[in-house]
Amino acid sequence: MVFFKLAAFYFFYFAAVGVYVIFMPKVLHDLNYTSAQIGILFALAPLMRFITPFIFLKHIKLNANVFKLALLASLISSSLFYLTIDNFYAFMINNSILGVSLSLILPYMEIIALKDLGKNNYGKARLFGSIGFMLVALVLARYLSNPYMALHFYLIANIFTVIISLSLLKHDVSHKENNTKTKFSFIKYWQFWLSLFFMQMSFSAFYNFFTIYETENMISLETISYMWSFAVLMEIFMLYFQAPLLKKNLKNIILFCISLTVIRWLLLFFFASNEMVVYFSQALHAFSFALYHSCVIMFLYTLYENKKLAQQFMYGVAYGLGGFIGGIVSGYLYGEYLFLYSSIFALFSLYFMSQVKKEKELTY
Repeated sequence: MVFFKLAAFYFFYFAAVGVYVIFMPKVLHDLNYTSAQIGILFALAPLMRFITPFIFLKHIKLNANVFKLALLASLISSSLFYLTIDNFYAFMINNSILGVSLSLILPYMEIIALKDLGKNNYGKARLFGSIGFMLVALVLARYLSNPYMALHFYLIANIFTVIISLSLLKHDVSHKENNTKTKFSFIKYWQFWLSLFFMQMSFSAFYNFFTIYETENMISLETISYMWSFAVLMEIFMLYFQAPLLKKNLKNIILFCISLTVIRWLLLFFFASNEMVVYFSQALHAFSFALYHSCVIMFLYTLYENKKLAQQFMYGVAYGLGGFIGGIVSGYLYGEYLFLYSSIFALFSLYFMSQVKKEKELTY
């Protein structure tokens, strides 16, 4: 029963992410937002992901009550989209509140998933998130007749996310973590945090500019959409079959995934106009995202006693700060050598990860 609830959570959570990431920029463009305003709004979410964990470092604990407040805030914020979307400053404040709430919800649920599902079934539940993301991309594209249709989809997905999350609260283990005596420290595993940061920096060019980059290399927009879908299918495939790999040495698997990511970006640099090679590079998404992500959160689980705070910082440092700075840098570096720079960032990630040394293995 827990498996199906967690699968449903991932499905609706990432369906909402799909609406926000894929369609919200178009919605704002249709409502006459400038490109600068859209850029600012979409920089807020990763920035909030980075800032929020520091509030919880000393002053607040991510327990059931705080989690409920985060769910309520996400529900209120998504409802207020209808009232604030026509005003840039009101919508900016609303997005900031939403960013804070989302930076708490996913880390909280990831710990429940790792605790209750373990290595064998985590990926099988998580793959429903990829399915939700892909389905909303296919379905909403057909029905986006007016800007508010995207808001309807987002609100509905968020309502289901909140309902399912509340049903999983009984699996909360935060009361055990609140009694931990070991202080959270970045310094202890600083190489690991730098590796996360540079890995996400390397991905920023892909997420922000892959479509533009490939169209400029004479690949059709329709073909590029198939390439995106193919990458998601490879991600789903890996999440379903990854369990035996997760029983191996996690650090070595992470190093392997980062190495393939370096190769992936080099392939896009050298063979950007070769469709078969680009499809092959998209197949590597199974390793550079799906397997890498699973290994990272499980590896992190064994490093720190305060597991929720560790997960918050993982999303904050990697997807937050890494995504924020990576987005700015990739925009500045955009051009023929974009993915060569991405491969260099991934090489930095590989180096720092190779330097990580664990003092002890905490219980999993």
